[in-house]
Amino acid sequence: MHKIVIVGGGAGGLELATKLGDSLGKKEKAEIVLIDAKKTHVWKPLLHEIAAGSLNPDKDQLDYLAQAHWHNFKFRLGKMDGLDRNKKEITLEPFLDSDGSEIIPRRIFKYDTLILSIGSTINDFGIKGAADHTIALDTLNQAERFHSKLHKAILKAQTQSKPLIKGQLEVVIVGAGATGVELAAELHKATREMAAYGLDNINPDRDIKIHLIEASQKLLPALPERISDSVRFELEKLNINLHLGEKVTEVTNLGITTHSGKSILSSLVVWAAGIKAPNFLKNIAGLETNYINQLKVNSNLQTTKDKNIFAFGDCAECLVRPGSIEFVPPRAQAAHQQASLLLKSMKRVVSGKENFLPVYVYKDYGSLVNLGKYSTVGNLMGSLLGGTMFIEGLLAKIMYLMLYQMHLTALHGFSSVAFRLLAKIISRQTEARVKLH
Repeated sequence: MHKIVIVGGGAGGLELATKLGDSLGKKEKAEIVLIDAKKTHVWKPLLHEIAAGSLNPDKDQLDYLAQAHWHNFKFRLGKMDGLDRNKKEITLEPFLDSDGSEIIPRRIFKYDTLILSIGSTINDFGIKGAADHTIALDTLNQAERFHSKLHKAILKAQTQSKPLIKGQLEVVIVGAGATGVELAAELHKATREMAAYGLDNINPDRDIKIHLIEASQKLLPALPERISDSVRFELEKLNINLHLGEKVTEVTNLGITTHSGKSILSSLVVWAAGIKAPNFLKNIAGLETNYINQLKVNSNLQTTKDKNIFAFGDCAECLVRPGSIEFVPPRAQAAHQQASLLLKSMKRVVSGKENFLPVYVYKDYGSLVNLGKYSTVGNLMGSLLGGTMFIEGLLAKIMYLMLYQMHLTALHGFSSVAFRLLAKIISRQTEARVKLH
């Protein structure tokens, strides 16, 4: 059978593997293999809620092995670190236990078609100390690590006999894109809920401070002015400290310094400014990449140097349409659209029609920014609306919640998601509103 290897089990990669398994895999027309460096999948837009403690990841994780079993594809655990285009094979580095012992040796996987959906990591732009003294929110482990540090800092402040020192309960978020502003609002809510559970020595309004730093002069620089202004209004109501037009020049274990000389003390610094594709992709096996390591692809999502290798999502540089000068933005909706196109493409490749692949055209359906219980704002775009419509409040909140349910529906089907949602609503009545460990 034709062997399709997908590397990267993010929103796009897992959705594509599931749909290919349900079609080509089930009919035994192709062997589908999904490779990821982690054992479980968590929808990346949820990571800021996990970091704040508003969401327990145990209930929103999906086991790759179980998904593979249910949907007729194979899952293999490992991190890709090499590619041989002539032999049509990739290599995975050894998988190590937490103590450094080797659990799975280095392996080689052959492919007929390779699809790279590895996603992106944060880009610290080489800022001094950023790699050593900040936490990103790219993975579940990073989100849980930040929450653990935050929780320990609050517990220490609750029980210490000495007054709080400056910066002890201050959180610095570098980057005011969607991740940064959503995390700021979620932290405001979660820290106050933590304090309500018997942490009576802490006054959240006085002791817990959240700083949001952005090099641009506005929040959400990639989104329309009206959304930016609305979000700024909400964050200012929450007394989030906004530092706009400030570029971070150094990060230490004590805090950050900006180009204007401003210094903010904090041992809890989150880096949410900029993205890049993983470093190992840079010119891998002679494939074309750009300055942030993204693989260059044509309008069929094939890499420019090899028609047997496709790339999509955050790790690919793709024009919004043939002949355009704009590139597809790194958004979940783009990965979903590209996964749907590649499903059609793989069916044609397997049936011998690889010269008649569909062309990708990005469709922007708008953007939504969720500020937790405080507000949700965004814009919807499309021909049915006659252009762009600004939305906020309850309608925007419902639309935002639907995005995650649509992702789950693509993985499990409508009925499973409906029962899952009902069970979650019932169980919430007997659970703490914030994670307390």
